Amino acid sequence: MVVTVRSLGLNGIRGYEVSAECFLSGGLPAFDVVGLPDAAVREARERVRAAVKNCGLKFPVSRITVNLAPAGQKKAGTVYDLPVFVGILAANGGLPAPPPDAAFLGELSLTGALRRVTGVLPMALAAEKAGVRKLFVPAENAAEATLAGGLTVYGVPDVKALTAHLQGRELLSPAPAWRPEPDRTGLLDLRDVMGQENVKRALEIAAAGGHNLLLIGSPGAGKSMLAKRLPSILPDMGREEALEVSGVWSVAGLTDPKHPLLTRRPFRSPHHTTSASALAGGGPNMRPGEISLCHNGVLFLDELPEFHRDVLETLRQPLEDGEVTVTRAGGTLRLPARFQLVCAMNPCRCGWRGHPDRRCTCSSREVARYVEKISGPLLDRIDLHVNVPSVEYEAMRRRETPEDSAAVKKRVDAARAIQSRRLAGTGTLCNAQLPPPLLGVYCRLDDAGEALMKNAFQRLGLTARSHDRILRVARTIADLDGEEAIDAVHLAEAIQYRNTDILKG
Repeated sequence: MVVTVRSLGLNGIRGYEVSAECFLSGGLPAFDVVGLPDAAVREARERVRAAVKNCGLKFPVSRITVNLAPAGQKKAGTVYDLPVFVGILAANGGLPAPPPDAAFLGELSLTGALRRVTGVLPMALAAEKAGVRKLFVPAENAAEATLAGGLTVYGVPDVKALTAHLQGRELLSPAPAWRPEPDRTGLLDLRDVMGQENVKRALEIAAAGGHNLLLIGSPGAGKSMLAKRLPSILPDMGREEALEVSGVWSVAGLTDPKHPLLTRRPFRSPHHTTSASALAGGGPNMRPGEISLCHNGVLFLDELPEFHRDVLETLRQPLEDGEVTVTRAGGTLRLPARFQLVCAMNPCRCGWRGHPDRRCTCSSREVARYVEKISGPLLDRIDLHVNVPSVEYEAMRRRETPEDSAAVKKRVDAARAIQSRRLAGTGTLCNAQLPPPLLGVYCRLDDAGEALMKNAFQRLGLTARSHDRILRVARTIADLDGEEAIDAVHLAEAIQYRNTDILKG
């Protein structure tokens, strides 16, 4: 007898339907799992056998064959323990055949308890699209599965409760839809930073338009302190954005079972010893990397020149396309990577180039060699190059309280609201993502602006890419001022942020 149990699998960060076909036949007792299973899937044989026996159920003494279809797709992980358990008992007559609109996933312990698995949110979304109406998952994953909507989710604590439900003896209660609670953990606030008004202005522009930002200054000037406060002024995520990010984090196993939906934009700050694979993704299990974990959020690279050159070069294509394609021996994986890049660096190796006390000991050649670690194509993709001067003593002793993040965020939200209305229906979310066809529509310049841009293009040696990025920044500055047209003053402020002379100390 063949019993088919619906389940789900993961291909990268996307779920797909899997059918567990269980067949019992005569012959010597054996238990085979086919359908390109990895070691974790093959080991389900022992977990299922032990769970059946330790729960007081009868394990069939026959030849058991389990096929995980589609058989040409590699299967990985422990999510197939539960459908295999249900299929074998149903084929042996110990359980009724599962409903055709039900799907099962989860890892079994040897005692029959269900353990939490990763990637439940993308699998639940795939289940809803595939017509599944009842989804049985481990109890710890129930809240996450309800985020998909359109499903009746049952959180299963152990196989005894599941068998009682399927036999109609004691029904499980559907899991209530999870609702986000107010986040009581505070973010770092801009009011903690004394002085640095020019850098705060650059942070506000970056947050309002989603622009990339490079902070250059001596040690102790506040580069990292300012960058870590950027999330406090970023606009809130919409539900679709939150689901995208939460799905990536779910696959990586980083979500909290009690708070499965990320309500704040992610902020990732990998160490400068990070490898290219850790940044872009991949590895033996083809998992998302740092640039995907900060999708719709911020990637902060502190001490930028200390990163390996090949690591930094992996950012070039994702910064343009908003996704990364990883090709390894295990296959090809496309991951979302629409993030805001924020970098911080010293002006030279010793860090004191341009400091008022003139303590720098680096020669001009040493400064050039240090800056050359960052390629021109990568710098060209960063919209705002900002000098972070050393803080003066008087600024540190000021008694007035600086403007807090809440006030800045109001202006950022207002600018983003203007962009949302302007870009509705285009698939573009903010000014930093404006495609070239829309630049000519929304970033037109008057005669004074054209003359200013032509002069800057020739004097600064701008590229076509940097020309377009200046227009996008000017559009954001105009939005912050509530202006429909880009004036020369908006363009002039945008141009000053492309002054790469500060990279030369």
